[in-house]
Amino acid sequence: MKLNYKGLFLLLVICIQANVFAQQKRPNIVWITSEDNSANWYRLYNPEHGAPMPNVEKLAEGGLVFNHAYSNAPVCSAARSTIISGVYAPKTGVHFHRPQQKVHMPQGLKMFPKYLREAGYYTTNNSKQDYNFTKEEVKGVWDESSKKATFRNRKPDQPFFHVQNFYDTHESQMFGPLKSHVEDISATANVELFPYHPDTPLFREKHAQYISLNHHVDKKIGSIVKQLEEDGLLDDTFIFHYGDHGGVLPGGKGYAHNDGLQVAMVVYVPENWKHLAPAPKGSRIDGFVEFIDLSATVLNLAGLPIPEQIDGQPFLGDNVKLEELNKRDEAFGYADRFDEKYDMVRFLRKGKFSYWRSYQPFNFDGLHNFYRYKQPAFREWRDMAKKGELDEVQEAFYRARLPEQLYDLENDPHEVNNLANDPAYKKVLLEMRKIMQDRVKGMPDLSFFPEPTFLKLSSGDGVAFGKENKAQINKLIDLADVQLLPYKKAKKKIQKALASEEAMERYWALINCSAYGKEASEFYDIAKQMAVQDPDLLVRTRATEFLGLTDAVDPKPLILDILDQCKDPIETNFVLNTVVLLVDAKGMRLELETIEKAKWSKFEGLVPRRVEYLVNKATKSL
Repeated sequence: MKLNYKGLFLLLVICIQANVFAQQKRPNIVWITSEDNSANWYRLYNPEHGAPMPNVEKLAEGGLVFNHAYSNAPVCSAARSTIISGVYAPKTGVHFHRPQQKVHMPQGLKMFPKYLREAGYYTTNNSKQDYNFTKEEVKGVWDESSKKATFRNRKPDQPFFHVQNFYDTHESQMFGPLKSHVEDISATANVELFPYHPDTPLFREKHAQYISLNHHVDKKIGSIVKQLEEDGLLDDTFIFHYGDHGGVLPGGKGYAHNDGLQVAMVVYVPENWKHLAPAPKGSRIDGFVEFIDLSATVLNLAGLPIPEQIDGQPFLGDNVKLEELNKRDEAFGYADRFDEKYDMVRFLRKGKFSYWRSYQPFNFDGLHNFYRYKQPAFREWRDMAKKGELDEVQEAFYRARLPEQLYDLENDPHEVNNLANDPAYKKVLLEMRKIMQDRVKGMPDLSFFPEPTFLKLSSGDGVAFGKENKAQINKLIDLADVQLLPYKKAKKKIQKALASEEAMERYWALINCSAYGKEASEFYDIAKQMAVQDPDLLVRTRATEFLGLTDAVDPKPLILDILDQCKDPIETNFVLNTVVLLVDAKGMRLELETIEKAKWSKFEGLVPRRVEYLVNKATKSL
């Protein structure tokens, strides 16, 4: 039999061309992220007072600006873990920053760049990861993840997904003066302080400094765009720019407020793929987008299926219509442990309103946090609070919160005028409350188990744990929402929960007591018994907290006894949050000798940060 070499050659050429076409028919995607900067730092969002960022503004001219873009968490690891998984962090157990014990991805779900890589994309990350998932989950996700990673190392004509992270606007850049290599544009900066900040030379200096830092990072963004232009890739590459969450002056980063969550989101639309954009270039989109949507969006742009476990929805790509996109009017956020400092706040924006649900309202925002207070502005704010030099709005950062807060962002963008108790907004409040309840129950939200308990019981699989315990979690959510009732209606529910055989019900009943404060004084006697006798150490902690915050007893001997029984650094750090709360809110002091001799003070992890603070307090260094 004669071989038709000419035919075989033609077939080979066709196959090669088909393979090249298959690679070229998918767009390239680049993410350029900056750290800790909310939307109001950009001139693009804040024309009078934002930083001039000509390179980002040029991307906007050739693409889309999303007016309502939100990180789901106000701190790096929880936000980035949400992005890489496409799943809400309190659903998986990655909502604590940073992890004391890492957890697994949901069963059957991969970090989304792995799907791109399996489809032929070259995937690179330069370089921050900061995922709260186990190392095993990251294997095979990136072709390269390092400070040298670049899309230029791919095979010819291979589509790519590249993440470029710039650190220049990170919180740490505010610990000292502006560095010499950064152009100082403070002389031309039109500084407008946020209303919750004191008007001091230091706050004005730091505000202007951050405008300079954003202007500086814009130049770096321009350098990446220039590389793409030099390589002839702009017509085939979607370029996303966003901040990884809000910040960075005190009260932004780390707090589930609008200033901590709303970010810039600009997407350059390549000419050859403009049919995948829901609106013409140069448009501003009013529909809400969130970090939870990023993985679904990238997969949709690449023409890949979106796994059903992903919670987000695409905002670019096939089948995304502008009319539907602009109907999206909700954003959801969460703030839990931030380094050693515990809290539990959930944020909801719907339309022009924002709603904060503080499940532990006594954990006031300004509670000491090791890394936060490296900022001189943070320290000045606290000093002024101690001296009584703040007005009511500025001082609120150092007071217990209300369980519910409601704000009209159109008229109050920095959320200082709480409308929750205004009868004119009762209908809005109840609507937001119901949406929030549905959100946390629907996941279900794993924070209704305290972190030490969750880690002991879950075996690192948060989603499976949530499914198995959904009924109990939803019961705890209902119990936590007893805080929202007038005390007379709440006290019978609290009394019943205090007598429960379930430790977590007793735990939340005591949190409710602390939320009501001295109004719940009828429960002092049972709380005194529980502070000493309850078999659950965390329940004892909450009982002591209630008694100490309301001046019912001297909490020091009770809390020291609890600390002496802590078995690990995770449990110890949890109890130390109550210690520091009692120190900062009530003036409690531990003696230096007591701290130095204690077994608990020798634990590692996050404990040394609390120990250092308590030692400084004992020696009056702070």
